[in-house]
Amino acid sequence: MCIGVPMQLVEPGESHAWCDGRGGRTRVDLAIVGPQRAGAWVLAFQGAARRILSAEEAAQTNAALDALEAALAGEQDLGPFFADLVDREPQLPAHLRK
Repeated sequence: MCIGVPMQLVEPGESHAWCDGRGGRTRVDLAIVGPQRAGAWVLAFQGAARRILSAEEAAQTNAALDALEAALAGEQDLGPFFADLVDREPQLPAHLRK
């Protein structure tokens, strides 16, 4: 399974940036997304930023990754990890609605 992780730029450069995220500080290639400012969030996969994330998207993605770790550890109540989905009805995409 391949999983991208949110990383926050702490020392940006033209083509690479030092980023903080799950597992610590990592040097990330910015070729796909271009130069970014310090504090920006990116979705990183195999050492490269694949797309820009909002702070909210980064938090939601980190919560989902926390849920995955909890599930693997045997936790059964994963609702707290998905606060944005609790008490919300699923919505069909527009093209599937009548």
